[in-house]
Amino acid sequence: MNDIIKSIEAEQLKAEVPQFRVGDTVRVHALIKEGNRERIQIFEGTVLKRQGGGNRETFTVRKTSNGVGVEKTWPLHSPHVKDIEVVRHGKVRRAKLFYLRDRVGKSAKVKERMR
Repeated sequence: MNDIIKSIEAEQLKAEVPQFRVGDTVRVHALIKEGNRERIQIFEGTVLKRQGGGNRETFTVRKTSNGVGVEKTWPLHSPHVKDIEVVRHGKVRRAKLFYLRDRVGKSAKVKERMR
């Protein structure tokens, strides 16, 4: 039974997933359905967390829109996530950046990691 589940989940994995970590600024190209039309909307922000593994892996991105913090969580291998573009790499020392929720302005920024 376990082998059957693993084979089904392996079929649903995306072939190529971009390399990004917590603290990176990314652009997520998400497929939005409005009635009978489909369009791609870009959501740009900082990755707060990645969790799970395999087919169930998710990531959360946070941005500030009109002074209000907005967070969205997507499954990494979802067909609704068309592309993930890494804008810049952040230098962080934590696996989850929940402390950014309490910060506003310059203190909510993440330093850039130089390669």
